[in-house]
Amino acid sequence: MTEMSGGEALVKSLVAEGVEVVFGIPGVQVYGIIAALRDEPGIRMITTRHEQATTYMADGYARVSGKPGVALVVPGVGLYNAAAGLATAYSRSSPVLVIAGQIPRGQIGRNLGGVHEIVDQPDVVRPVTKWRQRALRPREIPWTVSEAFRQMRTGRPRPVLIEVPPEASVEREEVRLRQPAPVVRTVPDPEQLRKAAGVIAASRLALIYAGGGVARSDAEEALVALAEATNIPVVTSGGGKGTIPDRHRLSYGSCVSPEGERFEMNQLYDVMRSADVVIGVGTRFSMGNPAGEASTLVNINVDDTELTRVQANTVPLHGDARATIEALLPHLAEAGAGNRPSPAEAVTAARRLIAYYDIKFKEPQYPILEALQSGIPGEACVVWGVTQFGYYARTHFQVNHPKTYVDSGYAFNLGYSFPTALGAQAARPDHPVVCVVGDGGFMFNASELSTAVKYGLGVVTVVFRNDSYGNVARDLDEFFGGTYETDLCNPDLVAFAEAFGAVGLRADDPLDLARLIPEALERRAPVVIDVPVGQVDLPRAKLLAHVPSLPWTLPQDGLIPS
Repeated sequence: MTEMSGGEALVKSLVAEGVEVVFGIPGVQVYGIIAALRDEPGIRMITTRHEQATTYMADGYARVSGKPGVALVVPGVGLYNAAAGLATAYSRSSPVLVIAGQIPRGQIGRNLGGVHEIVDQPDVVRPVTKWRQRALRPREIPWTVSEAFRQMRTGRPRPVLIEVPPEASVEREEVRLRQPAPVVRTVPDPEQLRKAAGVIAASRLALIYAGGGVARSDAEEALVALAEATNIPVVTSGGGKGTIPDRHRLSYGSCVSPEGERFEMNQLYDVMRSADVVIGVGTRFSMGNPAGEASTLVNINVDDTELTRVQANTVPLHGDARATIEALLPHLAEAGAGNRPSPAEAVTAARRLIAYYDIKFKEPQYPILEALQSGIPGEACVVWGVTQFGYYARTHFQVNHPKTYVDSGYAFNLGYSFPTALGAQAARPDHPVVCVVGDGGFMFNASELSTAVKYGLGVVTVVFRNDSYGNVARDLDEFFGGTYETDLCNPDLVAFAEAFGAVGLRADDPLDLARLIPEALERRAPVVIDVPVGQVDLPRAKLLAHVPSLPWTLPQDGLIPS
């Protein structure tokens, strides 16, 4: 045991867990932690301009590095501000640790009006965290940190919270530091694996549906091995995009719409509906299994609450995606699952049909998406904001490297993409990172340009500027008789970027991005590319398919059931 302060115990525990970066804001209740970070050469702190960015950056760091991201905030309003990033990380099952200060421990729960006090602080983030714990004195901190990381590294990874009262970070006492808790990946028992292998081997037309859990367990290579060993093609969810290269001969691509309002989505859903066996890997099947009860669902998931939720006709395999696939492969070989003919020609034909549709019926978004595809290097990490181009990217932007496609999942929130991209760049300083965002979303956290410049985070940010919340304006105009208060007053984005010391570029035409993005990446500095666009309308058929699917997005006589 060694005498040390609570702040020192916390920081030494983070070092033991492999933490190299903490995203945070110095504040009065966390001075002891800040002092310990200052004196620890093994961790660097990146100071943000708003607490919201701390958890977004930690999420971006986690999703591209595969390691937990860490955020540090003051209590009360600091944690409230950080909660948006926790919600996004929760929606994408991302391991993020937020360390929050507290009021003095003798005042907790007494509602005396302490600085930054809120009663029952952990309950603020209970819906968007997996686990929460308060450490009241230095000797409690090492176990608390160890358990936080164990929670993030086992089962379904999701955000966790540690809170530390201010005196606990400066008090000194004998502390026993801990080594990281051993993590054993969950694997189904051999009998379950043999049963699943038999079902797969006997299938007539099997399909793999891969979700975000593949990336969370670093199972990308295992997924490709499963597809190749069995000649079973793969469709990915939005969260699973990038877990198998889009160019792979057994990859159909990504499909995110329940009904398939576009032709290519219909093609993929027809494929899924016709399957007699669907192998789900690390996916919630949030849209359901299109093949339904007519198929057998072999469901691999580390979250046991997801195993049989989708349908009754399920072979549940409770386990980590990578470990379970690796354990399943020998049983598949024994059952003769690799004897089926390769469907590669059928997959290629389907993809050609989709490509033909794109060429023949090209929508206004596609030339711009193609310019992005042309300008962005294949190995780049791209963080997509909630824009029309982000929607289309889920099915049409080609991703061939793991952990290079990042979106907000079902959180679907403006403002997350720019700071998330900065976190991704902090995790991969030598790799290109591109953020694609609209002007509405960019300005939520545009002040983080200061952070990008200070720490040399050379993200290239493509801002599509139509000076409005464009999708909302279009829907209100189309269906509610006119838009209202959706226009925005933006700065000159080039001058704005340059005012922070970043580089500002402006496209004369969106198609200039094929040239401007490589030029921007060569700068190796934070770059903002202002891309003026008009209202990029959805085609009428797509618009009518998109909006009425949500009954509250149309004027109604009434939604209350009789």
